[in-house]
Amino acid sequence: MKKSDWTKYLLALVITVAIFGTGFYIASTLDNQRIDDIRSTEQSISIDLLSSETQFELLGNLDCEEIKQNPVLSDQLNALADRLSYAENSLGADNPEVIELKKQYSILEIKDYILVGQISEKCHQSEVTVLYFYSNAGDCSQCKNSGDVLTYLRQNYPGLRVYSFDYNLDLSALKTLITLNKIDGGSLPAFVINGRAPIYGFKNVDDMQALIPELKTLASTTEATSTKTK
Repeated sequence: MKKSDWTKYLLALVITVAIFGTGFYIASTLDNQRIDDIRSTEQSISIDLLSSETQFELLGNLDCEEIKQNPVLSDQLNALADRLSYAENSLGADNPEVIELKKQYSILEIKDYILVGQISEKCHQSEVTVLYFYSNAGDCSQCKNSGDVLTYLRQNYPGLRVYSFDYNLDLSALKTLITLNKIDGGSLPAFVINGRAPIYGFKNVDDMQALIPELKTLASTTEATSTKTK
């Protein structure tokens, strides 16, 4: 073999190694950035959780008139949901840190759900709640679409309280909630509307509005906008 041929092969080898090395470096850098992002998100959520838990205690001691002036924590929950969605999309649903964040968020949701029920009973308020159980295990083809429908309804009816739970999450409080509501994990997605019997399967916006007649008691964003413009 000619020397020039050896030179070509050696050059090709060097280029190949350089390409793989560069690709590995870029992938490693991106992974590190994602880890930094998730840790930053985790820290922010931990602070929000501590703040929200303190608010739970404060709200529980308020009288009904003060509660009306200090709505329960839907804004904080929605903000936490957005952060969790970002973390899940960045590192994947199976990432240990994402799972830990999801557990923390689920506990906060359950606390809020209990508090809303207590306030409704204490102050004779009519709250509209939906417990939504989904799966990310690849066994629920309509779960994402169902989540999109609920997001749309929540955006159009700010008073609607939607609590989303990963059915497969290993969390004792969640398992108790699932048992109490008699959720069948083989028929997801599942919805529990205002404490009624579970409803299964994908429902479009019209279906959900029909299943939640209490939405008529809530002001929609359209109504709120028209009121402001008058």
